[in-house]
Amino acid sequence: MNLHRRLPVTDEPAAADLSELDGRINDYNADRTGIRDARYLSIMLRSDEGELYAGLHGHSWGGCCEIKLLWVAEDRRGEGLGTRLLQSAEDEAIRRGCHLILLATRSFQAPGFYERHGFSPVATVHGYPAGHSEIFMVKYPPA
Repeated sequence: MNLHRRLPVTDEPAAADLSELDGRINDYNADRTGIRDARYLSIMLRSDEGELYAGLHGHSWGGCCEIKLLWVAEDRRGEGLGTRLLQSAEDEAIRRGCHLILLATRSFQAPGFYERHGFSPVATVHGYPAGHSEIFMVKYPPA
């Protein structure tokens, strides 16, 4: 094998490739831990015309829920959609037996929103992205 050969790099990975990679990591994690309850947790809100105006995506595994994405269209903010998405995800996480919910947000995104909903910052990476920070937050919902 030629270690100096350039590997194929793309900024447009196929959805099937990402799904396969995710599945392989889940399989590895399950094999190492014996925990085989990984499930996606997604809520997508669309207009009657099919346009996405709000959504949340994450997963649960091993008694934990990770929220990876939460977004509300600019013209729909202030309607309580973010709160409803977050509460629905928390309710589902509890139904799935999760004892903690974690997420990451950026300093220019919504750390105050998450704090108002009971999340506490546990770590901050300064300078990611340049001039800003990534903030890791956790919440321990009531059982």
